Amino acid sequence: MDRTETLQRYAFAVLAHLALLLAWYLFVKLGNVPKFVMPSPGETLDALLSPNYGWWGNVAVTGTEIFAGYFLALVIGVALALAFTWSKVLEAFFMPLLVSLNMIPKVALGPLIIVWFKYGVFPNTLMAFSICVFPILLTTARGLREVEPELLDLVRSLKGSRWQLFTKIQLPGALPYIFSGMKVAAILAVAGAVVGEFLGSDRGLGYLMLQVQVTLDTPAMFMAVILITLLGMLLYGAVLLLERWLVVKDARLD
Repeated sequence: MDRTETLQRYAFAVLAHLALLLAWYLFVKLGNVPKFVMPSPGETLDALLSPNYGWWGNVAVTGTEIFAGYFLALVIGVALALAFTWSKVLEAFFMPLLVSLNMIPKVALGPLIIVWFKYGVFPNTLMAFSICVFPILLTTARGLREVEPELLDLVRSLKGSRWQLFTKIQLPGALPYIFSGMKVAAILAVAGAVVGEFLGSDRGLGYLMLQVQVTLDTPAMFMAVILITLLGMLLYGAVLLLERWLVVKDARLD
């Protein structure tokens, strides 16, 4: 993709968001929608100026839960996928168990996590981890298996170690699959952290949304949703940049 096409894509993305803001504003103003039902963009932005909600502290808490849970899922998901490709016995034993555990609704798992670890950043990080580790594991395992057998046999014939086999052959070939799982997991990590805060927390944007719901402060609720969305976009954008640097650059070199 050349630079012109890239700029066009970014321009369309910006225009789409501006169009959404305009539609939101016109819907509220022309429809005379009450503020407690749906505030205008300006009223939502004004809520950010309120010192009562501790916006930036809550953003830091939710952001920590999202990014820490995501990074933990990435490390463990890739490590498990690598172990499964090295040992079919491990895969046959643990994969069905992991599938069964993944079928447990995370909302049902939340109260147990709270009982075991109480309130705080750590249990919500675990919630984010539990909901996004499986896509990374599945896509990484598939990518590691898609490597051409001839290449693997060549490295083995040259007495290459398993680590060399992974870093030189398997990992580069599996990167497109890994990033596919990472992009899906980035969305799920945000949902996991916020669900954890809904179920039990004393800090964070999800907790703040429950507090302002009682007072019908709808602009603050909208502002919390927007900040959560921005955190998700930041994580997703970081994954896209990393993918462009590692995958697209290598494709051009080839």
